[in-house]
Amino acid sequence: MTTLLMVDDHALVRRGLRAIIEDDLPNVSVEEAGTAREGLDALHEHLADAVVLDIGLPDRSGLDLLKRIHQEWPRLPVLILSMYDEDQYGLRVMRAGAAGYLSKGSAPENLVVALKKILHGGRYVSAGLGERLAAHVSGDLREEPHQVLSDREYQVFRLIASGKSVSEIAGELSLSVKTVSTHRARILQKMGLKHNADLTHYAMSKGLVE
Repeated sequence: MTTLLMVDDHALVRRGLRAIIEDDLPNVSVEEAGTAREGLDALHEHLADAVVLDIGLPDRSGLDLLKRIHQEWPRLPVLILSMYDEDQYGLRVMRAGAAGYLSKGSAPENLVVALKKILHGGRYVSAGLGERLAAHVSGDLREEPHQVLSDREYQVFRLIASGKSVSEIAGELSLSVKTVSTHRARILQKMGLKHNADLTHYAMSKGLVE
């Protein structure tokens, strides 16, 4: 049996995706985890053949967990399954070592195809994301201001743009208020903006927050 670890904090989502996988891939056994900590514990206890990972986890960013997994098990394929559009995180997660990126909206039709591909050593990306990856590798990709941010800065940027205070962001990301404030200053400098309101306007204009 091939073992798949699904890390997602929504039990109903896990149940639905598990049903799809087990119906179409009877040789795949699905294990579940609801947090990043549970996911790491499961991998240390029994290394899976592949991981399906959500970005929005309650205790730690899925992007951070992806980097940790890639560091400890560089050959373990990880499929990112996220509510966010690929324009927001696709390029970042592929650069961080993901084997594929799939939005939850397209999961019912494409999940099994994506899993088959990564389990056989391939990568799964949409045509649009594939073009962006090629442009990035060739140096032809023209980066927008938010794309020059580090992964942590991008996390802070999106939370600020969503209306979160510095103290709320510090609690959510397990950082000090001073560290978040430093990130905020760097974000504004890198993006050529002055105020939080500018960040919110920019993010909304680019469809990076709802």
